[in-house]
Amino acid sequence: MIGSTMTNHELHTLLALDRSTLPEDGRPEFNRLIFSRSPYLLQHSRNPVDWREWGPTAQEEARQRNLPLFVSIGYATCHWCHVMAHESFEDEEVADILNHAFVPVKVDREERPDLDEFCMAACQTLTNSGGWPLNCFLKPDGTPFYALTYLPKEPRRGMPGFLELLENIARVWQHKQDAVERNAQSLMEALGQMATVPQVTATPNLQKLADTALATLRKIHDPQYQGFGKAPKFPMPPYLLFLLGRDNRAEQELALGALQAMRQGGIWDQLGGGIHRYSTDQRWLVPHFEKMLYDQALVAYTALEAYALTKENRYLEMADNLLEFVLAELTAPEGGFYCGLDADSEGREGACYVWEKQEIEQILGDEAALFCSQYGVTEQGNFEEPGKNVLFQANSNQAAELKEAQEKLLAVRNQRQQPLRDIKILSGWNGLMVAALARGAALTGNQRWLEAARRAAAFISSSLTRADGRLLRSWCGTPSTIPGFLEDYGFLGWGYLELYKAGEDTADLQTAEKLCKDALRLFRSDDGRLVTAGIDQEQLPLALSDNHDGVIPSGPAALAMNLVTLVRLTDKTEWKNTAEEVLVGLLPSLTRQPVSGLWLLAAQRLWQSSTQG
Repeated sequence: MIGSTMTNHELHTLLALDRSTLPEDGRPEFNRLIFSRSPYLLQHSRNPVDWREWGPTAQEEARQRNLPLFVSIGYATCHWCHVMAHESFEDEEVADILNHAFVPVKVDREERPDLDEFCMAACQTLTNSGGWPLNCFLKPDGTPFYALTYLPKEPRRGMPGFLELLENIARVWQHKQDAVERNAQSLMEALGQMATVPQVTATPNLQKLADTALATLRKIHDPQYQGFGKAPKFPMPPYLLFLLGRDNRAEQELALGALQAMRQGGIWDQLGGGIHRYSTDQRWLVPHFEKMLYDQALVAYTALEAYALTKENRYLEMADNLLEFVLAELTAPEGGFYCGLDADSEGREGACYVWEKQEIEQILGDEAALFCSQYGVTEQGNFEEPGKNVLFQANSNQAAELKEAQEKLLAVRNQRQQPLRDIKILSGWNGLMVAALARGAALTGNQRWLEAARRAAAFISSSLTRADGRLLRSWCGTPSTIPGFLEDYGFLGWGYLELYKAGEDTADLQTAEKLCKDALRLFRSDDGRLVTAGIDQEQLPLALSDNHDGVIPSGPAALAMNLVTLVRLTDKTEWKNTAEEVLVGLLPSLTRQPVSGLWLLAAQRLWQSSTQG
């Protein structure tokens, strides 16, 4: 594997391997991760680092050997995770110190969002930044004392070297335990303050929160290139859906302009469909090339809402492009939806997607000039590799006669090595996709979309639900033993509510109600917070409650929105009381930064219109 990118063939070979003949450490060909079902962990199964999976066994070993845990968290389609794996985790020198001075643990963040959230909070508290790979140093009891993201093996461009850092931390652990204890204690105090419930002195003024959020969105809006912020630039569906739900046309236009800019930019796969995770620049031009299921689902849902608002077909075309990409590229034979496609192939980011002008001229002949003009292709290129081009719509008028040219180039592109497909199925992300497909079916009458949504929901119900009804987090050939988290219940509940609205099958409404009841039972802590992991799951040193939306809504906000929707659909007193209780508990957390809780603000707005109407 060049640069640590695994091919689809290699992944399937490892998944099909008979592990019963291997020793328990996987040696000599593998390490312990060969026994995992996670594609991300399998990517690291040939590292010289003697990785363990997270769990009590690794913690007990750290206790017995009196060593810190080194917990490295990432995901299968992550470019910088591959870079660090190639530079450090495949390196014998790094492996030697990790194996002797630490107990090294690999975690797939998509399987353990609770552990990722806990370590990310530690990293952000210590460094004011976060991202993946996320590397956290923990005491054997699971308390963090240091954390960081990507580092090169050796010092480079002002960045310290990872090897030197490991040596320093190993020395501190051996000779300055008091410093480790001080660090761990002050970090846990800071995290504890984050986790405390704000004291409610008065009910927050909804209008004021919404006005503050809108002021922030206007301030960070990019009038030149559309969207929000500078670089890197993310699609941010929670922002866009909030704006589309406003009554003010100028506010709606901020969202519509962002959608149009994304569709024309290099962040959109102009040949194969689908949207990449984010743009590395302000202009939506050069993407970070991984394609995540949650982005396809939420941007499609946003485009459908834009279509419902404007009746303009361009937004329906966007949604169609995204949903059809998922049906073609991310759908399992069993009916569920896969997590995503890697950013890299052939050891390089974007290798599958970029083009040289000469290559296009050879394939298209006389059509090449028009194609290059339409898609911004030049001799010098627009990518970090000279002469390579990311395709984007250089002219807003889409040339209909180029459809055949697109198909020719796509056929050639399909012959290249394809990015790794992470064939893990997550119940929550599938809920997002079910919601988008069902919403699309409700708006257009497209029965294929409704059928695909039903198949996925049926798959989660049969293969990702225990006999006692407990939802599980993930499936890869077989279900994991990891119970579902709050976001799984929130997102799947949303999917079932959209299914009910599309087909009016009362069984869908009953399932949504059950998911909400179970979520309230499992994820409400004694102090009334909605926490990420359930009462029946492993309890980390601190139960965090993340009420802040990122590119996807937070679990608490998703549940709140579902409760309000149930009030509208059922008019049951039980749901009215519960929805009000949850909203009253969550809204104070938004007073500091309302723009981070737009899903919750939208839920509160819907609640007000329901109770007043």
